[in-house]
Amino acid sequence: MNTSQYLTKIIEELTESVGRISHEDAIQLVEKILSAKKVFVAGAGRSGFMVKSLAMRLTHMGIDANVVGETTTPGMTKTDLLIIASGSGETKTLVAVAEKAKSIGGSVAIVTLAPESTIAKLSDSIVRLSGARKDEAENTQTIQPMGSLFEQTLLLFFDSIILAIMEKRDLNSTNMYGRHANLE
Repeated sequence: MNTSQYLTKIIEELTESVGRISHEDAIQLVEKILSAKKVFVAGAGRSGFMVKSLAMRLTHMGIDANVVGETTTPGMTKTDLLIIASGSGETKTLVAVAEKAKSIGGSVAIVTLAPESTIAKLSDSIVRLSGARKDEAENTQTIQPMGSLFEQTLLLFFDSIILAIMEKRDLNSTNMYGRHANLE
């Protein structure tokens, strides 16, 4: 295959993957974001990059969004929401973060491939995506390596969450741009 054919196949996989996401679970996550005083996000590796993109856009909308582990991250309270992106739902550092959030009394949501995982069991809200876990050598859902399909679906799912929040808050790119970084 050439790169155009690979790209076409990736888009086909993504179309199938996003078609499996529960609308009800997505709306529940939107409501949790909108009702939280602060939103915290956590993820490892490429999933971490994708969930950081969610935090960035939430900030552009005026939502107090923070990345767990950054030096400027404030403390969590029981009025806050933690969103974890984890394909396996078993990453030990993320399990510890979820346990800490629960011990504080905060709300936990996970976007995952594994709704039966340790983090999912700690979560108040679960959004299940489809794709291959990074440790699955053979998976008929994707030609892509490791967790690529999951990570790409994460980014698109988070962008759809942003659009839903924009609609609920009557926001557009123009009024969000004023909160965009301008120190370059």
